[in-house]
Amino acid sequence: MSEFTQRELADKLYQCAGESEGVDLMAEDALDAPFIDLGYDSLALLQVTGVIKREYGVELSDDAVVEAETPRLLLKMINASLPEAA
Repeated sequence: MSEFTQRELADKLYQCAGESEGVDLMAEDALDAPFIDLGYDSLALLQVTGVIKREYGVELSDDAVVEAETPRLLLKMINASLPEAA
């Protein structure tokens, strides 16, 4: 995998924590909105990053996840941590 996308992050959030009413995670402005404003707390993010770790081998510390306050920041961290393609 060369890049973890906004669509994949949205799918994992929906899968792990459900959809927040009235929130479109695929909207361009959602990338820079705080997760809490999108309806996702730190527990939801930890669940999502646990699934991403199992499925993609991406290891992020709990502190890093909490520091990633927006989808754009989390995507940046995930993509920086993706294992090199074999």
